[in-house]
Amino acid sequence: MKILSRLCPGAVAIAIAGAWCATSAFAQPPSRYYDPSAPMTRAEVKADLVAWIKAGYDPNDWLNYPENAQRAGRIVAAQRAQAAGSGIQ
Repeated sequence: MKILSRLCPGAVAIAIAGAWCATSAFAQPPSRYYDPSAPMTRAEVKADLVAWIKAGYDPNDWLNYPENAQRAGRIVAAQRAQAAGSGIQ
């Protein structure tokens, strides 16, 4: 680093700025922005299933499947909208 700073005094600052730009370019966006097309982690999928089951979805109820899933989906969406409106994540 001493040799580099002797050859070019601004090289250290440029190297630091370059490293900062590289890390910020690959940083993940904040989680407060919901993107339904973004891939989910295993933990997020499990938490999503738990929320649907708490909302009344039964994955083994094949007779009432579409209505059961749609009703639970509306309940989970309403809960998430309410949580997003109040600032709770």
